[in-house]
Amino acid sequence: MYGIYARSWGFEVSIVRNGVRHHRLFGKASYGGAEQALLHAQDWRDHIVRSVPPLPRSARAEKPRANNSTGVTGVFHHLAPSGRVRAWMAKTYIAPDEILRTDFSVAELGDDAQALAIQERAQQLKRMTGLARIHPAEEAIRMGLSAHPAGPREPKRSKSEITRRNNTSGVSGVHFKAPNPSHPGYWLAITYTAGKGSVSKAFSVKTYGAEAAKNMAIAERANQLALKQLAAGEEERHQRGKAEAGVRATTGTRRNNG
Repeated sequence: MYGIYARSWGFEVSIVRNGVRHHRLFGKASYGGAEQALLHAQDWRDHIVRSVPPLPRSARAEKPRANNSTGVTGVFHHLAPSGRVRAWMAKTYIAPDEILRTDFSVAELGDDAQALAIQERAQQLKRMTGLARIHPAEEAIRMGLSAHPAGPREPKRSKSEITRRNNTSGVSGVHFKAPNPSHPGYWLAITYTAGKGSVSKAFSVKTYGAEAAKNMAIAERANQLALKQLAAGEEERHQRGKAEAGVRATTGTRRNNG
């Protein structure tokens, strides 16, 4: 699959554009399974393909080469046995059956030979079209013909929503605790919020029974997550309101100054 690599933990997207590597990981645990992780990986891959296309072939052809000795790509010189330049040549590869080449003799044109070769190279590049190194899948992606389904996408889970391997309840953020072997224990619901600490609530097995205490902890965890999302939404609206107020104030100041 173009630009997407299956890993034991999920999928890795890696595409190199103009010397820059665009890279992102999509873990199965973060997206609730392999299917959703792959859909998100494909969406991001498609976004990169559409928004960061390869260089045009003509631009790539102008990049300096390590073996170029003239200082201008596509322009070469022919040397006499004595080391004197006999001619300047402009050469451009357009297609397997179309290679443009023009020679300019120093004996006939003198110092103008090099300048004419450079001008000819520029004209040759105008006949070079298309993008560099197009993968067969890229054109389909740019045309919106990507084969992966357009079904619903589950949002990425926060770290607090990911069920860890050592989790015994099957629900992230819900854990069984027992201070010592003789203690009946309790089920704990806990939710962390970056920069704000944690909220937790315990349900005693002795008081409620093992199954009821677990179910109560699971319900409490769902309530904690709902409150966390609500608070995050309110904070986002607050920050957006501040930004919009700042824009209005700046606009008003400019009008008054005008």
